Amino acid sequence: MAPQLKVNGTVGPKKAKAPVAAGKYYPADDVKTPLVNRKAKRNNAAKVRASITPGTVLILLAGRFRGKRVVALKVLESGLVLVSGPYKVNGVPLRRVSPAYVIATSTKVDVSSVDVASINDAYFARVKSSEEEEFFAGDAPKPAIVSDQRKADQKKVDAALLKAVDATPMLKAYLAARFTLSGNDKPHNMVF
Repeated sequence: MAPQLKVNGTVGPKKAKAPVAAGKYYPADDVKTPLVNRKAKRNNAAKVRASITPGTVLILLAGRFRGKRVVALKVLESGLVLVSGPYKVNGVPLRRVSPAYVIATSTKVDVSSVDVASINDAYFARVKSSEEEEFFAGDAPKPAIVSDQRKADQKKVDAALLKAVDATPMLKAYLAARFTLSGNDKPHNMVF
């Protein structure tokens, strides 16, 4: 039988000692820790500004089409905004842009007739080429090939969008004009 101790006036079994702490030395064996898988973790998309809604005319601030005015069609799951020029007006195709690189204007277009339900982030995924490429191939860069599916979708969206643009006077010329600043302009005082 275990020896009895008197603690606080009561009799009970002897208390066991606490386990020994790890100490200040490294463990003798290498302990494998699992690597962090960044792909498995899904980041939540950032909340888009309240001024960016479907039908809002946006000014692109960066990228190939900077300075162009485009129409916002919808906000995608990734937090990016789906926009179109329309292509016939200013040459901007269906593309995704980050809301951080746009200025929302007060001009609105009715895009209720434009069907973009089938366009999502996977629509813009790049297709990996099956042939193996050398790092230093020495050939001329391959031109970008636009698929027939994208051309058909662009025509379908542009047809509906151009009807809405033509319904508003001078909107077509506004979308075709580039946004620029001159030396005397004060952007912090401008109202878009």
